Amino acid sequence: MPITEYLVSNAKNYKNEVALVEINPELQEKSRMTWREYSLIEPTAESGRKELTWGEFDKKANRFANLLLSRGIKKGDRVAILLMNSLEWLPVYFGILKAGALAVPLNYRYTADEIKYCLKLSDSSVLVFGPEFIGRVEEICDRIPDVKYSFYVGEDCPSFAESYDKLVNYCSSKDPEIKLTDDDEAAVYFSSGTTGFPKAILHAHKSLVHAAKTEQAHHSQGRDDVFLCIPPLYHTGAKMHWFGSLVAGSKAVILKGTKPSWIIKTASEEKCTIIWLLVPWAQDILDSIDKGEIDLSEYTLSQWRLMHIGAQPVPPSLIKRWLAVFPHHQYDTNYGLSESIGPGCVHLGVENVHKVGAIGKAGYGWEVKIIDECGNTVKKGDVGELAVKGPGVMLCYYKDEKATNDVLHDGWLYTGDMAQEDEDGFIYLVDRKKDVIISGGENLYPVQIEDFLRKHDGIKDVAVIGLPDARLGEIAAAVIEAKEGVTLTEDDINDFCFDLPRYKRPRKLIFAKVPRNPTGKIEKPKLREIYCGESLVASQNEINK
Repeated sequence: MPITEYLVSNAKNYKNEVALVEINPELQEKSRMTWREYSLIEPTAESGRKELTWGEFDKKANRFANLLLSRGIKKGDRVAILLMNSLEWLPVYFGILKAGALAVPLNYRYTADEIKYCLKLSDSSVLVFGPEFIGRVEEICDRIPDVKYSFYVGEDCPSFAESYDKLVNYCSSKDPEIKLTDDDEAAVYFSSGTTGFPKAILHAHKSLVHAAKTEQAHHSQGRDDVFLCIPPLYHTGAKMHWFGSLVAGSKAVILKGTKPSWIIKTASEEKCTIIWLLVPWAQDILDSIDKGEIDLSEYTLSQWRLMHIGAQPVPPSLIKRWLAVFPHHQYDTNYGLSESIGPGCVHLGVENVHKVGAIGKAGYGWEVKIIDECGNTVKKGDVGELAVKGPGVMLCYYKDEKATNDVLHDGWLYTGDMAQEDEDGFIYLVDRKKDVIISGGENLYPVQIEDFLRKHDGIKDVAVIGLPDARLGEIAAAVIEAKEGVTLTEDDINDFCFDLPRYKRPRKLIFAKVPRNPTGKIEKPKLREIYCGESLVASQNEINK
């Protein structure tokens, strides 16, 4: 069945129950009310809190679907979404699917040229955008002729677009009842673009449905659960975790902000039971507690049952520290890619907290294997490339046959991630295949070095990259971000690294901020762009001596 059937069912069975809440902490703080007082007033946009019932959610989706159909958008057409997290995001997404069209979520950090590139690559004929993107869309509006309609979500609609809010109010709230099957194309997501412009990832409805079933199977969402959604909804991670709430028919809260105090207050006031965090946010929460900026006794958090992290390798030291502060929490991590419809193809499981550091075993409905360069399964303990197979694997990289053939082999998706399996069958990420550093003939895996360095009490974040070297080919360089108020020296780090095998020790130390994208992944291409040029000059000087 298509993913839209869950929404239809929830609207029928839980029509007047709250499906989505939007929290804007900045507006709340301007109101100068206590959070308790604030939670009792009528929800309005001005107060910083809005909510939507399942019945309203479904009607909004139907209205947008009917608007698209009235403009001649037909089954198989593509509709791009360029919105910040908001109460409108998911109804727009489901309206697109209900019209039989394909949803094309766009990264809100894209430049104007990247937006233009992705619209063209995905063959999008409609763009839905918000006020944060007026300038970028205006810059390209004359250069995207294939985009027939641009709908603006917000007040003061610009002249080059049409007002979404005004138009949908005149459309029918009845389901258009476009027939959809599991095999119909549903969405185009974009890769992280670590090797230039991103690739378009095409998924069918069965991928979305399997993501929903996987999430609910892993985390047992029930009717009383409340999911706190913080990461961007354009990314498969946040949305696919919310799909567990969709299956259960339970409430979710969209928080517009990542400050530690905002997360804790929202968890308390909205009675959140499940929160998905990124590594930096979890670190910031713990640091705020340690510094006395957050007093946990002021909040009601006993209902919070599950904290899980994904999108990046998770330092075991972070989880041990977290569970020392929140001993009643279950912890879980998921591994996935946009090519495998997000998290869940590998899953640790809340019962396996003793294996913190592993990404887990094959997730619900998935198969996994670790292979060598010839595609043969390696022995336990050996490093190889992780491959996954299941109903959530993409159909293809849209309009890129070569890239598709490089990663899809007999139904298996070759992830490009290097991994190894322990004696109990748990899988550990070693590194990205393209990030492996070959130094003097030795393979160095940056994630292993990063995990070691994160054990240092003064280090907040770290990224290890390979830099060109005249003698060794490459050397490991560690970009180290110190905790607030902490001063670190090269001697401090070199002394700490004595416990590392000599060949794994970073040969260059850089004290700087570690950049991460909205989904928490370290932006290593940006670091290479900054530091590789300097290293190339140094290497050339060494050669010329």
